[in-house]
Amino acid sequence: MNKQALIENTIQTLNQLPAEKVDEVRDFAEYLLSKLDDSIISEGVQLLSSSSSAFNYLNDEEDLYTVNDLKEKYK
Repeated sequence: MNKQALIENTIQTLNQLPAEKVDEVRDFAEYLLSKLDDSIISEGVQLLSSSSSAFNYLNDEEDLYTVNDLKEKYK
């Protein structure tokens, strides 16, 4: 089923529901949309920070700790 057919089918189903259930469906749809927006923003921030040279100075830093400094090693 394509997107338009799914939307039309969902609208028909929503028309059969009582108002309070339609409100719940709307709330859930808004929640899903906000998760999608958050994901897009997060991916954008990751892309910007990975392509940025702002933290390149950290590559020149000496390592403060080595594996020998560990008290316990986990496998």
